[in-house]
Amino acid sequence: MKLGPRDAPAFLARPDLTRTGILIFGPEAERIAQRRRALALTVVGPQGVEDMRLERLSGADLRSDPARLSDAMKAQSFFPGPRAVVVEDATDGLAKMLTPVLEDWREGDAFLIFTAGQLTARSALRKLFEGARNAYALAVYSDPPGRAEIEAAIAKVELSVSGEALNDLTARGRTMPEGDFAQFLDKLSLYKRGDAEPLTTLEIAELAPQAADGEVDELVAAVANGAASQIGPAMMRLRAQGTNPTTLCIGMTRHFRQLHAGAGAGGRPEDALGRLRPPVFGLRRDAMAAQIRAWGVPRLERALTTLTDADLTLRSASKAPQEAMLERALIRIAMMRPRG
Repeated sequence: MKLGPRDAPAFLARPDLTRTGILIFGPEAERIAQRRRALALTVVGPQGVEDMRLERLSGADLRSDPARLSDAMKAQSFFPGPRAVVVEDATDGLAKMLTPVLEDWREGDAFLIFTAGQLTARSALRKLFEGARNAYALAVYSDPPGRAEIEAAIAKVELSVSGEALNDLTARGRTMPEGDFAQFLDKLSLYKRGDAEPLTTLEIAELAPQAADGEVDELVAAVANGAASQIGPAMMRLRAQGTNPTTLCIGMTRHFRQLHAGAGAGGRPEDALGRLRPPVFGLRRDAMAAQIRAWGVPRLERALTTLTDADLTLRSASKAPQEAMLERALIRIAMMRPRG
């Protein structure tokens, strides 16, 4: 049976062990591995490995010795508790030998966790799990996680979050790599242990991992805040890191387009920023709202025109020094912002 994205978070949090197992497949190995680890831990518990109730196999293991899977599924542990068999890097070539394993499964046998890379709709392995009445097939694509998935991850680490802080975490969960976001939630959970007060946006900002493009964010803030004197030093640091001028121009344009969208939406800038896709929350939203109020639509349009011209020059055959040209353009933009 197919396990849809809406039902997946609930199943992964509380798997139905009266089913044979699940096939998890998709193009991103990290996301597949994260779900595999979490599901295996949920099935066997924290002592499962020590109690020898978790067995790991690879597709290569089964190709060389097909009987190993059936033996692992029927094996009995010396310790009580559910067992799981994890098979990584599965391929269509295993579908034929897997069919009798699914048919012969009985309650009390191990729970089967199969993982594979991208599988087409014609895949024999995918068809086998999708057509089985006692097993699931879960496709994991590169789309950002939904709110339900993020809230399930937050609940798993027992964080007390609501209101603006929840919106902030949701926005971060949709933009951060899944493994990084899971580590960030663990960090927040440890920080709030013993603290009955709900998590705040300020705590999220203080504990958030420093992104690799933090210097880019500083440059964007300097331009948007009209701090022309900070642009040169920021450009020097980015140049030393080997950052491409075109990349800087793209990031700057994206920020000013968000400001322009928020300014043109009418009403409170904070509300407009919250309706963007992806939405902006927390301290970043407050900073951008202040920038919108200071700039206004006409100046933001002039800034975007200057950035468009700079981008065209960077992509052209011009022999002008790219870093110097972009730095002058950014200083001109910063000086457009009204003082005071």
